[in-house]
Amino acid sequence: MDELLAKATQGVEPGDPGAFVTIFVNLMRLVPWGQLILWQGVFLVVAVALGAWRGRLAATLGATLLFGPFGWVVPFLPRRAVRPPPLPGSKNR
Repeated sequence: MDELLAKATQGVEPGDPGAFVTIFVNLMRLVPWGQLILWQGVFLVVAVALGAWRGRLAATLGATLLFGPFGWVVPFLPRRAVRPPPLPGSKNR
């Protein structure tokens, strides 16, 4: 943890008004963005396959974008029951 703090605060004066932004940018540089984007692409490919197989492509893609591989559960969830539209003049709406 001390190493991460040293890397994040390298060249930053704590009293400087822009210290927070500089530390934040230094921390973001430590994130392996290439690997994260590659894995998200793999997750989306699997989501397309599962969603197309189960007929719920859009729901599976959306859930995978939000939750990563946990979104793969969505095509296996039961669908909502479709109700017929209310009859004209009925009070149930």
